[in-house]
Amino acid sequence: MNPDLQRLQPYPFEKLASLKRGVTPPADRAHISMSIGEPQHPALGFVADAIITHLHGLSNYPTTRGTPELRSAIGDWLTQRFQLPGGSIDPDRHVLPVNGTREALFAFAQCVIDRSSRPLVLMPNPFYQIYEGAALLAGAEPWFLNTTADTGYVPDFDAVPAAVWQRCQLLYLCSPGNPTGAVMDVATLQRVIELADRYDFVIAADECYSEIYPDEDAPPAGLLAAAARMGRTDYRRCIVFHSLSKRSNVPGMRSGFVAGDAAIIEKFLLYRTYHGCAMAPYVQAASIQAWRDEHHVRENRALYRRKFEAVLEILQPVLNVRQPDAGFYLWPETPISDTEFARVLFERQNITVLPGSFLSRAAHGSNPGRRRMRLALVAPLNECVEAAERIREFITTL
Repeated sequence: MNPDLQRLQPYPFEKLASLKRGVTPPADRAHISMSIGEPQHPALGFVADAIITHLHGLSNYPTTRGTPELRSAIGDWLTQRFQLPGGSIDPDRHVLPVNGTREALFAFAQCVIDRSSRPLVLMPNPFYQIYEGAALLAGAEPWFLNTTADTGYVPDFDAVPAAVWQRCQLLYLCSPGNPTGAVMDVATLQRVIELADRYDFVIAADECYSEIYPDEDAPPAGLLAAAARMGRTDYRRCIVFHSLSKRSNVPGMRSGFVAGDAAIIEKFLLYRTYHGCAMAPYVQAASIQAWRDEHHVRENRALYRRKFEAVLEILQPVLNVRQPDAGFYLWPETPISDTEFARVLFERQNITVLPGSFLSRAAHGSNPGRRRMRLALVAPLNECVEAAERIREFITTL
């Protein structure tokens, strides 16, 4: 067996199941889950219709590269959404469809890491645990960038020692952040690009929450846009990851893409050709329809805005919690241990939340997830409001 498997930690939801084991919640209160970032807004009818219409594609092997039509739809969306220079995204060289960002974020480290040279993979802390697992199974060591209120919930890149940057081969970014919702501005992203040039590492920017934000006139910045503003339209060392799961409420489709540096995309395509993970033809056809429509995405944001407004009005008087820059999570402080809060909340109110310490590691003298919890506002508005009211009631009894 691969010995690196022994280095993996249990996934957050395994820890959560253990935490809740043996606890019996009140039977008179319906369960409300706020722990998993699984969008519950209605799936798109026209996307489902496209899947049904193209089921005849089951008789054909898909190509790893995807269809030209899908790559063109992705390239057009990227260019328009991030205001990239026209023609700077070549769908044949800069874009690669993937089966959701989760598998691509994991596979990417296996492709780009040279395990023979004591590599480090840097990542935010707290973080999406795929980054850590990908680093470990690629033969690298994770190095955590604590994100706290003091840093505006974004990494302090200037605090990283030069010796760490010299060993860095891959930097995972997550903006908007999971779980904090923090957004990196263009200047910060450009600073990261400068560091990548100086120390010769690759940037993997997880931007899967980029289309959920409160102000229609202020969408989050992206890594490729930051590079383009520096005149770097070759997008060297920059790779972004996007998904339809959150943007279009279709997590079951497993549809996303990677884009950026053409030389890296070429090598990642080679890796994926052997990996055997091509997107099904009917999913490709449906994805084209989703990437070419923005109306449903604006409606989606409006639904989240209403939920944030209602929930924050209920919780802010009793919790230290802020409106995130983007995404659909709240990241409040807990008045007691985050694990104890989650366990007793489930026991008394039949609500499941995710302890913040399950999403982070102790690093550099602190654990930035301690005394925090992640609340996913993915349920319908009425359920989110009821959950918030129950949490407020629970807090008043502590």
